[in-house]
Amino acid sequence: MGSLLHTPVQAQLRVEVSGVGSSQIPVAIAAFADEILAPQQITSIIKDDLNRSGYFKIIDADAVITETASVNFDEWRKRGAEALVVGSVQRLADGRFDVRYRLLDTVKSVSLSGFSVATPPTNTRLTAHKIADDIYEKLTGVPGAFATRIAYVTKAGNEYRLEVADADGDGIKVALRSNEPIISPAWSADGTKVAYVSFEAKKPVVWVQNLVTGERRIVANFKGNNSAPAWSPDGSRLAVALSRDGLTQIYTVNADGSGLQKLTSSSGIDTEPQFSADGQSVYFLSDRGGSPQIYRINASGGEAKRVTFNGSYNITPRISPDGRTLAYISRRDNKFQLYVLDLATGQEQRLSDTTKDESPSFSPNGRYIMYATESGRRGALAVVSVDGKVKQKLTVQAGDIREPTWGPFMK
Repeated sequence: MGSLLHTPVQAQLRVEVSGVGSSQIPVAIAAFADEILAPQQITSIIKDDLNRSGYFKIIDADAVITETASVNFDEWRKRGAEALVVGSVQRLADGRFDVRYRLLDTVKSVSLSGFSVATPPTNTRLTAHKIADDIYEKLTGVPGAFATRIAYVTKAGNEYRLEVADADGDGIKVALRSNEPIISPAWSADGTKVAYVSFEAKKPVVWVQNLVTGERRIVANFKGNNSAPAWSPDGSRLAVALSRDGLTQIYTVNADGSGLQKLTSSSGIDTEPQFSADGQSVYFLSDRGGSPQIYRINASGGEAKRVTFNGSYNITPRISPDGRTLAYISRRDNKFQLYVLDLATGQEQRLSDTTKDESPSFSPNGRYIMYATESGRRGALAVVSVDGKVKQKLTVQAGDIREPTWGPFMK
């Protein structure tokens, strides 16, 4: 039933980008010496990553420059570049590639960063993403998320697939295939496991699957519905929504399925739990006040406090990695759209201009939100920067794509 993560899929996610960041940093990227030796062109992946982010203006260097070459900083300043990326690739005797890179500040005429990594051929793409991450962090002050992964569900014909891909939609692998729906995937904080709901038993059951070994186990299969798993930041527990006692309520359970504890007891339906960034509280959806709104409760129980007050229908809470911003889907004027709420100021902002949005998920650096929407009557994924300025759309050639979840930084 659970096929391992070795199955590559030919269908590639297509990424379209619109909009740019409020200010763009001009960066020149020189071709790495001998990069033709590597299975993938390092510099083209770096350019694609930085372009996609919306925060950089790429200046084509039209030159091959190694990391040891002396550079005329004045010339690059005249070409409008504030930074210059240089490097080289060398094939090692054991078949690996030595990828060397340097980031130069052309304004101050200094080296900002650089590293060398010996990588197997299969990891050259990952190495390029890591270089792009380093450039992003050194020039913006925020860690890059190009070397992270995403998981989502595709439906093609009668088959549902839980797929894992690089953040740019490349390198798709299938974690699970099923003729029954798969919903609500959620990454563990260490990036080795995904929890999800599978209907293979003809009812919703919560599973956890190890993405390294493919091993999977049931963590919630009680009477009624078992749904909406969410990991605690330390990976020791899951919050789930269970209807075992009648109305759906929030529970926590250990990652191995033991130690079930009931968190909410309301006269309404409580679902879609989400741990806060520090693990001290749980955000969740409830209609206890008459309409669907988002509430927060201490992770050990107690009294729940309402969080959303604008609009009469707010669902699917997701909290940013720094704990300051709440993303959710709000229905207003019959449109389901992505909103964010600054938890300190109460300031709300609509981020999407599509009308059938669902399943938001923050990037691990907190700069972007991925969500599911519709494109030409089919499920598609979209990414928007938290300031709403940069938008991306990810589509797959055949079939629906939904239920995205953005994985953590890889250790």
